[in-house]
Amino acid sequence: MSSSTYFAEFLSDGISNFQSTSKSGRVKTEIHLGQWAVTQTFQAKIYVTLRPSVLDPAGTAVQSGLSHLGHGNVGSVRIGKYIELTVTATDADAAATQVDRMCDQLLANPVIEIYRFEVQAVTPSGAPT
Repeated sequence: MSSSTYFAEFLSDGISNFQSTSKSGRVKTEIHLGQWAVTQTFQAKIYVTLRPSVLDPAGTAVQSGLSHLGHGNVGSVRIGKYIELTVTATDADAAATQVDRMCDQLLANPVIEIYRFEVQAVTPSGAPT
């Protein structure tokens, strides 16, 4: 029996929170019972910036450039990174834990950078909820 047939049988038994991979391949919720787990796709938006105590020469250069272009009213400029990714997890807390670990291990340098992130479930159409 294929897995899609297997899941369809559970749907007919009253499981209403079933989703499968969308045609675009971006959304996937799997229903597993017993040894299996329920998973959903989440989108994470991650913002990484230098710590306030760290000098930002790129920000200083941008501020100077803006001033030369006639935007002398611009104050302090800080340059950072914006990252979007999707992650599959059992719930939003598990997704947030994974994203936090990713930031600590690779996406941000905790010595000189700070980060924050948002995690949202992705709908079958691929849009965050």
